[in-house]
Amino acid sequence: MTSQAACSPWLKPEERKRERNEKREAVLSAAVKSFNEQGFRATSLDDVAASLNVTKPTIYYYFKTKDDILFECVRRGLEGIRDAAEAVEATNGAGMDRLRALLNDYAVTMTKDFGMCVIRTSDHELTPESRTKFRGLKREIDETIRRVIEDGMADGSIARGDARIATFTVTGALNWIAKWFDPSGPLSSEDVAAAAVETLMAGLAPRHAGTETD
Repeated sequence: MTSQAACSPWLKPEERKRERNEKREAVLSAAVKSFNEQGFRATSLDDVAASLNVTKPTIYYYFKTKDDILFECVRRGLEGIRDAAEAVEATNGAGMDRLRALLNDYAVTMTKDFGMCVIRTSDHELTPESRTKFRGLKREIDETIRRVIEDGMADGSIARGDARIATFTVTGALNWIAKWFDPSGPLSSEDVAAAAVETLMAGLAPRHAGTETD
């Protein structure tokens, strides 16, 4: 019996779960690329199925609707940023150093498929329920970044000013990376992130006496 069990053609429960997760990830990966390249409305589930060489009913085995797929894509992009922001906020150090680390993670995410999908998707394309969740995640991220900026203004490592405006400025600039970044271009994700963040950091640095131009 032991040898028969060892040769069983049936997958074990954990193997079935792993296989299902891998196939679900493949659906998401194919869908997010199509959403980013063609737009959500122009992408059909037939397109996604064809890119995977499967039938449309196969897609429905993993997701109920195309809207569910879109929300999972943007959720992943936003939660990646939120998790990075919360991790940085929990560390010690000057506000400027923590903000630099946070924005670098943010910028890199904007060069990846799920991060790009967040920016290339208009929230009106989501269902009302998903739109509420989407906006809630964005609000959490903005609030975390604002707190880090406020900490930097308090400890003197960031120039004093309106933390809310500073937050909108840096996130707006980094969000735009998702519009123009080309993975096949000469600069890597890390190069683009570093250059963009250092440019923003220069604008947030305190102005010391004698350093300003007349």
